[in-house]
Amino acid sequence: MFCEDDECALLCKETKFSNKKMIKDFLIINCIGKNDKIGLRIKKNFFIHNFQNKLQNNEILVKSILDLLKKHKVNIDKDFSILINSGPGSFSSIRVALAVAKGIRISKKVSLFGFKNSDLSDFSLENIEFLIKKNLIEKNLIKPLYLS
Repeated sequence: MFCEDDECALLCKETKFSNKKMIKDFLIINCIGKNDKIGLRIKKNFFIHNFQNKLQNNEILVKSILDLLKKHKVNIDKDFSILINSGPGSFSSIRVALAVAKGIRISKKVSLFGFKNSDLSDFSLENIEFLIKKNLIEKNLIKPLYLS
């Protein structure tokens, strides 16, 4: 899938597989043990859900994601992407978030990308689009960074 307009061109990500992957609609999971949030970009709108407490339970994260998707009538398909904060951060929070994201990836066949906490200064659509534009996201999620 190649970008055809200026806005989409800003959201294209050159992958290591020498093709362009357009990241248009996505779920972003920013759960590292403090200021945990999820965001949903769908049809040029961006919605944020803040967590009151540190996430240590995948049921809370899954329910929050499902509620957010249902509220905004989102249908996840192969053109949808998930972005996940790979740390550094709390071991349990990152593992829960990564497990949930990988479960969605496997069941819905979506693309999964990771980013470093230091690359996202503020949880806003503008900054997330900057991550994508500057190729600060990556497909390789093998080595999340945990704080001890």
